[in-house]
Amino acid sequence: MKRRHFLTTAAAATATLAMPSIARAFEVEQKYLPQDVAIKSDVEPGQILVLPQAHFLYLVTGVGTARRYGVGVGKAGLEFKGDAIIQRKAKWPSWRPTPEMIKRDPSAYGKFIDNEFRQPGGPKNPLGARALYLYKDGRDTYFRIHGTTQPRTIGRSVSNGCIRMINDHVTDLYDRVPRGTKVTVI
Repeated sequence: MKRRHFLTTAAAATATLAMPSIARAFEVEQKYLPQDVAIKSDVEPGQILVLPQAHFLYLVTGVGTARRYGVGVGKAGLEFKGDAIIQRKAKWPSWRPTPEMIKRDPSAYGKFIDNEFRQPGGPKNPLGARALYLYKDGRDTYFRIHGTTQPRTIGRSVSNGCIRMINDHVTDLYDRVPRGTKVTVI
């Protein structure tokens, strides 16, 4: 190896280590990181509350305490409101857009038109690492709490209605809640 090549390579490696922003392309704002917070004491422990306008999801962990996560939520007119329960949970879920999503944006969902194709689970799947399926009165609402391949959407209202979380955060929530957990979206 020539000395010039060695020195150039070493300098580039040192510069990369000194600048963590190159190694990590995106960091979530501090306020959207999971943290334990105080909450009104009249909310039942074990329940999930979602406040879409604030872009937060709260898992009530005890009387007056909750684990708060930052979320991305649905665009105006596409969001879910009300009570539901988590009836199904999935790790690295497969995904297919709803017929309404395909109709709204056929250019984005063209590969799903006139077929039954489901995108397999994995790092490129829009549902991310985990999905919690929301049901109301025994029926699927087609709204989910799920991971995302677009972490920049946390703290924004941009999705087709679902509640998006950073993959590590939704994995943490997934491990903390059983099927049957009540979810209230205000």
